Amino acid sequence: MKNNVLFTILSFCILAILFSCTNERVTLETLLEEMTDREALTYFPEPAYTIKQFSSYDRKSVSPEKNGWFANRDYTHFIREDTIEGRHEFVLFDSEGPGGIVRFWMTFAGQGASEGTLRIYLDNGEEPVIADSVLKILSGGLLAGEPLSTSVSPETEYQRRGHNLYLPLPYAEHCKITYECDAIEIDGDKRKPSIYYNINYRTYAKGTKVESFSTKVLTGAKPLVEKTCKTLLRPDFTGKKAESHSGSQILKPGDHLTFELKDKNKAIRKISVKLAAENLNQALRSTVFSSSFDGNQTIWVPVGEFFGTGYQLFPSKTWYSEVSVDGQMTAWWIMPYQDNCTIKLTNYGEQEVEVNAEIHTTDYNWKKSSMYFGVAWHEHHQIHSAKPDPTQDGDWHFDVNYVNLEGQGLYVGDALTVFNTADAWWGEGDEKIFVDGEAFPSCIGTGTEDYYGYAWCRPEKFSHPFIAQPTGAGNFHPGMTVNMRYRALDAIPFTTRIQSDIELWHWAQTIMNYAMTSYWYAKPSFTYNIKPGVETVKIPVALKRSDIYPPVVNEQGILEGEMLEVVKIDGGTAGVQSGKQFGWSKNAQLWWRHAEKGNQLEMRFYIKEEGTYATTGKLTKAADYGIVRFELNGKPAGRSFNGYLPDDVKTYPFNFGTHKLNAGENILTVLIVSKDPKAKPGNMAGIDFMRFEKIK
Repeated sequence: MKNNVLFTILSFCILAILFSCTNERVTLETLLEEMTDREALTYFPEPAYTIKQFSSYDRKSVSPEKNGWFANRDYTHFIREDTIEGRHEFVLFDSEGPGGIVRFWMTFAGQGASEGTLRIYLDNGEEPVIADSVLKILSGGLLAGEPLSTSVSPETEYQRRGHNLYLPLPYAEHCKITYECDAIEIDGDKRKPSIYYNINYRTYAKGTKVESFSTKVLTGAKPLVEKTCKTLLRPDFTGKKAESHSGSQILKPGDHLTFELKDKNKAIRKISVKLAAENLNQALRSTVFSSSFDGNQTIWVPVGEFFGTGYQLFPSKTWYSEVSVDGQMTAWWIMPYQDNCTIKLTNYGEQEVEVNAEIHTTDYNWKKSSMYFGVAWHEHHQIHSAKPDPTQDGDWHFDVNYVNLEGQGLYVGDALTVFNTADAWWGEGDEKIFVDGEAFPSCIGTGTEDYYGYAWCRPEKFSHPFIAQPTGAGNFHPGMTVNMRYRALDAIPFTTRIQSDIELWHWAQTIMNYAMTSYWYAKPSFTYNIKPGVETVKIPVALKRSDIYPPVVNEQGILEGEMLEVVKIDGGTAGVQSGKQFGWSKNAQLWWRHAEKGNQLEMRFYIKEEGTYATTGKLTKAADYGIVRFELNGKPAGRSFNGYLPDDVKTYPFNFGTHKLNAGENILTVLIVSKDPKAKPGNMAGIDFMRFEKIK
């Protein structure tokens, strides 16, 4: 009898526990608390949810096997148009619940594009719970303050920013979002103005209890909303009492600084690193942070990439990482383990590197749902931005992979470090994230900068708890750009596998460096496809275009104009212009534009052998090109060249004359003489290529 009573009581307790676990209600407050609870990411979600996305992606993108997969008119595409009380409301989002909006991004271009009314309808209600100016709702602080409602970069003109809302909007049964804008015109494939959007949302299993958002709910949660905003802007570690592990060492090539942590049921909650080296840029790439948890290596990433600064120091501050102006790099990713952890900082470079590191650990409650933290990195070194044999309607674009993961876990972020080599935007590509074997990605977007929260390729710097661009120097011109996106409520669960891709969609056909970092949590026994790139981190980092395109005359005596290295310019701008339609060798030229009479452009190139060379080449003519002359190593090179051509863009042969050239560096100078009376403004000059034939 006693046993039966004990069994009944025990069964009741178990059922009560299960009932309380599976019937936890999702509310605005629980989502806000989850957003700032870094430890929550270490457990597989309960209640379970999926992450999906509605966006304005070009609907021609249907399948990787069909034309249109890289279609790029990713604007003003909607689900449908509803007419409500005489209003024309374009539907951006329509989902059966329960669920919740967890990230909402938009940008606009064209007259009237951002002057519309955004409406959010919940649970099939006839009246919207939110209806106001789209910019007020997303970034104007109508619902919440910074950083839950924000636009980036603050240095960018407001209309050219990405507008982001991170305040969660839960709903119990259904959600529909519409946009009423008188400026919208859609006629077949023609659509204007340009309205871009990405909306990430959670879907919960049927029966999950969710309290729907309302103005009353928001008013009641106001203290927590304000607290969340303050917390996100102060990411410093303030958790439980931590044990500190510190180390300092001058690492010779091949050496490593190692931390062996053997206490059970612990978690790293903060890690700080500072490097010192004669060539700090190279040290940030060649010094690698790796970690094994309970005997399984899950992290292998260059130090600079892990902390979000690429391979040059650029200050930033997010919810998960910070880089200070003095080079101190800190991360707050929680990294749990059951029995032991090994952290290594290894110098794969050729110079000595001084490493100072500190790790903070605390107790951790390891559960059945606990997951290991992982980071993978790889660089597509000197990758061609165009496929050699385009297969889809002449498109030269293609998908590149952040990571493929097999197992069960959460995808929590990624970053790009790009060195661009052309005067053109490199990041037109859309993210494509496939979860659990789906044929079409549940997250497909509208552009790389949109995925990372900003807009219109803008180069201005910004930092935000979940997105950052510490440098955008390479967005329009040769240089380095770093983009980061970290996830909290929009972390993507996967139960069997995830494939995270993005299009490499560059406006120019060029060669560039494209480094990709991905962050995740996964249950033990997961696998992933990215292997440590030991040889790649040893390669000298690119700091200028000539590091990728060295201005060297090749074995056939040819020097492409776009490979000339600009040394000095006293007017206008000089760079690379690409295009197949103009007949340029290698589809590119050196392009100098908007100079004035008397301006000079000085460039350098290298040739292997000293000698006397007959020097020829091809120069470009067009309606806005000027009259120029040349010097080689300070001596006149050929006659003046009139670049004016009224109705076309063509290349013409040019004889630079015979010149004695140095073994090694030589200088080519272009001077603006005047302009043809019939020429349009611009005073442009273009060098397709030069040919050097040794005479003696």
